Amino acid sequence: MENVIILGTGIAGCTAAIYAARANLAPLVISGEQDGGQLTLTTEVENFPGFPEGVDGTKLVQDSKVQAEKFGAKFKIDIATSFEEIESGFEVSLMGGEKVHTKTLIVATGASARWLGIPSEEKFKGRGVTVCATCDGAFFKGKEVIVVGGGDSAMEEALFLTRFCTKVTVVHRRKELRASKIMQDKAKKNEKIHFIYDSVVDEVYGEKLVEGVKLKNLVTGEFSDFKTDGVFVAIGHIPNTKFLEGKLTLDEKGYLNADKFMHTNVKGIFVAGDVQDTRFRQAISAAGSGCMAAMEVEKFLSELE
Repeated sequence: MENVIILGTGIAGCTAAIYAARANLAPLVISGEQDGGQLTLTTEVENFPGFPEGVDGTKLVQDSKVQAEKFGAKFKIDIATSFEEIESGFEVSLMGGEKVHTKTLIVATGASARWLGIPSEEKFKGRGVTVCATCDGAFFKGKEVIVVGGGDSAMEEALFLTRFCTKVTVVHRRKELRASKIMQDKAKKNEKIHFIYDSVVDEVYGEKLVEGVKLKNLVTGEFSDFKTDGVFVAIGHIPNTKFLEGKLTLDEKGYLNADKFMHTNVKGIFVAGDVQDTRFRQAISAAGSGCMAAMEVEKFLSELE
């Protein structure tokens, strides 16, 4: 039986693995659907302490894995599909068919980008439709794109894209943006950024690549064609907690509920990272929560003994 299984290999899971491994707990870390988490979709992280020149997101996660392995952490590529409480711990079922037993569990499964959910979107994923400006923005140098969304993330995407694109149009379903005032002001002051309100993307079209979208005005019900070379979707994230429904307490959006010490409603199960963070969603705060969860696991196990 494992001392602790960590679900997720993003920066939260890797940090938890470092701390748990240094406590001689030999954690087993299960990758999840996206090995390395959301940071692997980020070309450069500029706000992680200790890297004044910035650091590649994938490298930051990979180096954290190596650091955890140095202290005895074990990593496994697989996806947890469910868990059951058993005597002295938990049984975790993996997609590969294996069942693993553990005394404690840290859930650091993160969150996935929310897509539009329209059929034509699927056709053009990777061919002009994306959820990551930092990953794909450079491919649209000298072109015109749209950003779908009205929150801080959408403004950040739009501002980043002005480094490459000649024009960025923000399409928002409401008549007012939801972003913070400072982010709205930055976006509205940028001459390259334009806004279309009360509208949604009804269809994405083109031949091999995106050539335009069909917009629907939610006030008038009218449809219109809008030429664009790319569609950047920035309408939020969905926590990866589907497999936990009915087992752990979730909020109305599916995020895991946890106390300030990263405890869930089930003794022996802890949480870290974006899967429980509805407010900050930063690499450094995810790492910090991973540290906290691992330290609480160590405390919990010592009290059991």
